[in-house]
Amino acid sequence: MTAVLAPTLAGYRRSWLRADVVAGLSAGAVVIPQAMAYATIADMPVQIGLYTCMVPMIVYALLGGSRTASVSTTSTIATLTASTLIGAGIASGSDDAQTALMTLTLMVGVILIAARVLKLGAIIENISEATLSGIKAGVGLTVAASQLPKLLGVPGDPDATGFFHVLGGVVRQLGDANGATVVLSVVSIAALLVMARVAPRVPGPLVVVAVGIALIAFTGLRDSGVAVIAEVPRGIPLPGIPSLHDIGALLPGALAISVMAFLETVAVARGVRRADEPQIDSDRELLANGAASVAGAFFHTLPPAGGFSQTAVALRSGARSQLSGIVTAVLAVLVALFLAPVLSDLPQATLGAMVVVATLGLVDPGSFVRFWRVSRIEFWVAAVTAVIGLTAGLLPAVLVGVVMTLYLVLRELNRPHISQLVRDLDGIWTAVDPDGPPIASDPLVLRIDLGLYTANVRANTREISRRVTTAATAPRAVVLDCSRLYQVTTTVMKNFVDLTRELSDAGVTVYFAAVPPQNLATVRRTVLGRDYESQGRMFDTVEAAARTLSD
Repeated sequence: MTAVLAPTLAGYRRSWLRADVVAGLSAGAVVIPQAMAYATIADMPVQIGLYTCMVPMIVYALLGGSRTASVSTTSTIATLTASTLIGAGIASGSDDAQTALMTLTLMVGVILIAARVLKLGAIIENISEATLSGIKAGVGLTVAASQLPKLLGVPGDPDATGFFHVLGGVVRQLGDANGATVVLSVVSIAALLVMARVAPRVPGPLVVVAVGIALIAFTGLRDSGVAVIAEVPRGIPLPGIPSLHDIGALLPGALAISVMAFLETVAVARGVRRADEPQIDSDRELLANGAASVAGAFFHTLPPAGGFSQTAVALRSGARSQLSGIVTAVLAVLVALFLAPVLSDLPQATLGAMVVVATLGLVDPGSFVRFWRVSRIEFWVAAVTAVIGLTAGLLPAVLVGVVMTLYLVLRELNRPHISQLVRDLDGIWTAVDPDGPPIASDPLVLRIDLGLYTANVRANTREISRRVTTAATAPRAVVLDCSRLYQVTTTVMKNFVDLTRELSDAGVTVYFAAVPPQNLATVRRTVLGRDYESQGRMFDTVEAAARTLSD
């Protein structure tokens, strides 16, 4: 039962306990203040981020396949959440916003669980690295721009959305910047960067939060115009019921968040997996992430996702299992119960500094350089996605990025994949160099290198016909190596009927070889399959076909 509900706790050793507790506390020192900062990106009060470190973490710890991935929320998810709520016409700061957040988080969970039921994990993972790099670049720059009003102590434009609109509004207010706020922001950013580089084991976010609160409490910074966050209510959230009124308006954003939450969680889980740990099952991650989101929805959380920064802290502290995540969740509960009044003295500039440092790490110019050197197509996918994110918004960027990725995947799948096989000097059937001249042989042996389905079967049968007509010497027989034909459909067999008729009219006989056993019965149920078998045109192996036809 433990392996089903808590796979990472199966075979737990008592010697791991101390390391897991220390790792959970260390990760909590980073993830709790960071999640509170991310909540402000979503235009939510900071306690929403605190709540996201509770229930979702525990649910993922019980269902997730990664022993050390830390699941709360990320800047990408928070930004998409804000974009979704704005796009649905829900005013930030209103009671409707928190109700809509519950609905959105529930929808994300339901979508992820539905994807698990349909076993879509491997398909969603086809989203390319170029697409993700473009989306993250758009997120990083957009979020950094949105924090500038907090860093400068200016009101900003609450109606401005998108990188350029927000940046323009801030530029117009530069003359109103608050000096004390600017100094606090610069010092906080510098401290976070220095600690990350010089003392990575020190929880930088916790340090700047503690210092910021102390400065407000014991100095005159508040009187100097340094703004603080709204009062944080004491206690853990009471369960609530999501509303179903805004489902239609929230659906596009929920789909985008689902994709990104899954991809981020899987990336973290795979990135931190040790060699002696089980492989990460994408479908299991769909279930764990979906269940965490559904459960969190009733406790006012953001949609959860795996985060690299807190996971890295847990790893450096020696985390061995998801018990460390449970410890972090317990720490979040204790903070909500006993430290909420203290958090109300947290400067907004400190939160803004944490967000800027965290999100600028999403912008990786080096990845764009690598894409340009290796694949211009990937470069343009990343560039177009990033530009759309900065101009039209992040939801359109995710949509365009996913569509471009799926187009490239389908284009590759639908390209014909046919290889000519010849015997090498050792008598082994080997594929001919596709860029070299065709080699004369009779029978002509062609291997179907990729599974056939409705969209690509016609392109492949046309390629087979072309190979026959352009062969160095016109063959009398063609042997099709079907060993990689993992699925047989009516459409596929219909196209084989047409190919057989076309080549027969040209005086060429088609033979099947090495049809996978699981598909052989299906082939035999078709008219073409029965005809081939009765005429001796089906062979168990390519070698058997070649020997028979060469005699």
